[in-house]
Amino acid sequence: MNRSLRVRALLALTVIAVSLYIAVTVPVRLGLDLRGGTQIVLETRSTATTDADRDATDRTLEVLRGRIDALGVAEPTLVRSGEKRIIVELPGVQDPEKAADVLGRTAQLTFHPVLGTAESPDDTTRPLPKRPRERVLPDEDGALLRLGGARLTGEHVKEAAARIDQQNGAGWHVTVDFAGAGTTGWSRLTGAAACHPAGDPQRRVAIVLDDKVISSPQVDPSVTCNTGIPGGSTQITGSFDADEARELALLINGGALPVPVETVEQRTVGATLGAQAITASAWAAAVGTALTAVFITVLYRLLGALATTALVCYGLVSYAALAALGATLTLPGLAGFVLAIGMAVDANVLVFERAREEYAARRRPTPRSALAAGFRKAFSAVADSNVTTLIAAGLLFFLASGPVKGFGVTLAIGVLASMFSALVITRVLAEYAVDTRLVRRRPRLSGIATTGAVRDRLTRRDPQLMRRPRRWLATSAALLVLAGAGIAVRGVDLGVEFTGGRLIEYATEGPADADRVRAGLAEAGHPQAVVQASGDSGLTVRTGSLTNAEEAEVTAAVREAAGGVTKVRDELIGPSLGEELRRGALIALAVALGAQLVYLAARFRWMFSAAAVTALAHDVVILVGVFAWLGKPVDGAFVAALLTVIGYSVNDSVVLFDRVRELVRAAPKSPLPDLTNRAILQTLPRTVNTGMGAAFILTALAVLGGSSLTDFALALLIGLAVGTYSSVFTAAPLTLELRRRSRTRS
Repeated sequence: MNRSLRVRALLALTVIAVSLYIAVTVPVRLGLDLRGGTQIVLETRSTATTDADRDATDRTLEVLRGRIDALGVAEPTLVRSGEKRIIVELPGVQDPEKAADVLGRTAQLTFHPVLGTAESPDDTTRPLPKRPRERVLPDEDGALLRLGGARLTGEHVKEAAARIDQQNGAGWHVTVDFAGAGTTGWSRLTGAAACHPAGDPQRRVAIVLDDKVISSPQVDPSVTCNTGIPGGSTQITGSFDADEARELALLINGGALPVPVETVEQRTVGATLGAQAITASAWAAAVGTALTAVFITVLYRLLGALATTALVCYGLVSYAALAALGATLTLPGLAGFVLAIGMAVDANVLVFERAREEYAARRRPTPRSALAAGFRKAFSAVADSNVTTLIAAGLLFFLASGPVKGFGVTLAIGVLASMFSALVITRVLAEYAVDTRLVRRRPRLSGIATTGAVRDRLTRRDPQLMRRPRRWLATSAALLVLAGAGIAVRGVDLGVEFTGGRLIEYATEGPADADRVRAGLAEAGHPQAVVQASGDSGLTVRTGSLTNAEEAEVTAAVREAAGGVTKVRDELIGPSLGEELRRGALIALAVALGAQLVYLAARFRWMFSAAAVTALAHDVVILVGVFAWLGKPVDGAFVAALLTVIGYSVNDSVVLFDRVRELVRAAPKSPLPDLTNRAILQTLPRTVNTGMGAAFILTALAVLGGSSLTDFALALLIGLAVGTYSSVFTAAPLTLELRRRSRTRS
């Protein structure tokens, strides 16, 4: 064993050992879409007196943290996003309406003297003109009261506690203890009220929370005028049950929010749905990996079996990296983890196919020399193709939000881990294997001493694919027209994430009749609701913005039309956030194309980079057009698939152009169409074999991954086929056409 092999072997063993330790000792943090719970995105709003700046948002976050801690939610997460947004994750919470209500209450607690009653309800929302500090509010029974200015606020409260009066049977109430100036202030307020006779409205004190009178008791007859209630303590009474009393005490103790907040996004996923997604994705990963392992083992024999071993190590390293970085594994991220298994095969296939070429071209070949040459000459294509995918993953992380951001993280980790797996682990195992006596005696056992069925057939037929490049360009143009027609005729069905609104997913006891549910929702006043059956026991309803009361009406109508249903997912996207996400998706797409153009221009000639990016735009339009024809929603997961397709598609173009560049350097005077044709024929076996490996994974994900991942996997499968086609029959002919025109002009 030579020195470089020993170094790589030591590095591989170290990384595997550390990864195994991390995998056993550090659990991966699951996102709410996998473990169940509620995520609420709040946005602070400015008031006439306070700007919703970064400091106000930070203060608001701390108040919210106190409220959530008092709710008793296990492992909550609160983070500020940008200047005005706060992301709240509440694992296990399945009642988002209550959680959002507790978090959204500003909790402005004030104590007022009652000046009398009011006659007109029209004055309940504006101050009295002659006394601007006065206002009219209905009491807890609906009677209108004229209130004086606030004498005390929540800042004067020391502590509030929910208690029950079991002796007198008075039920639940909230005890409020004042501190500091609040003690004397409460005595003065109640002492002034005690100066009025019993039954007089002015003997009452109004306790107001967020502009609503929650209690307005009369001061007890035992309290003397101008003396007030000693001790700085009072009770807030009302028709409270245990939960309402605790919630009120929680709001008072938590304090008032510095600025109001508005819910701009709300997602709730049932724990069972998350568990099903994990199980389905695990099955997809197992089946897809098994099929891929069988495929590459049959294709590359001993080296294919060793590459399968390296794939297992890749999975371990990827999982350990996720755990070590503290990354949150979301549902799209889990799909990215599975997808990266298929992409991890790409580097192995590149190396093995190049080793086959070297073995066939040498006069006295050996598996060891051919393998070494394969690793050396394939490195450039491996590096370039993975960098382009990393660009797409980086854009997903920086420009996307929510679960899609998690997909970008796992995809990037998967790409880096696959490079390490192929260039270090596989190389160590392969170099050791080809140096054994058995392989030296039987080179065909290695899997690289034969050229392969695809390469043999191409060699025999020697098709001249680039003889008439304009025909391929015409075919690509026809596909673009067909896809564009779908966009124009059917339109793009933007998901709730981009339009704003509400998406509710139900689990049904059996197959649901979408037409019947649609008719029931129309009768309930929601004729625009989009109803889709998902699988044999699922139903999805998409509507515009709904209040919680309207959502309850929708659920009741669905239950009546479909029988027994259980709500397993509930997503609410505000219209402003939808517009922002839509704009962000377009920016991400434009930046992705621009970044690929810059990178390819730096690595290749301008005509290569222009042709590759044009082929990418071709892939984007066709994929969107296919989804338009199929009536599939275009949402955040679709954008993640689209950006992944961009990275994957440019991989094929990079491998092809890398071979063209190599052939041009070897024979600079040969016609470019001939060299391009040779490059296509030489790299086509790699393209076919890599595509097959990825197709196994994606098909398993589409079939076994559950309804949440079906459209995502379908988009990737379509993108895989279109990207493979465009790299050969769009990018290559376009390069030749650009070259011809540039020469004509010169």
